[in-house]
Amino acid sequence: MPAETTVKAALEALNKALNQLDNEVDRQVEASRNSSEAAAELGRMIEDRSRIAVELDQAQDRSNRLEEANREVSRRLVTAMETIRAVLDR
Repeated sequence: MPAETTVKAALEALNKALNQLDNEVDRQVEASRNSSEAAAELGRMIEDRSRIAVELDQAQDRSNRLEEANREVSRRLVTAMETIRAVLDR
């Protein structure tokens, strides 16, 4: 009987070790999947950042052009007002 008990104990230990190994493999697969998903999300974020940076540059350029146009319109209005005042003063 002691041999049967030893074999039974060894089989139980082996079964326990196989279950632990199976659980660890599952954990590693899940960790790998999560890592892949995180890498994909990081890639999307980098693409979004690049796109947003381009849009920001375009918006800044447009803002600069509008500011320049505003200064030009203001200058022309001042010139027109001065011309009107000069004509009225005559």
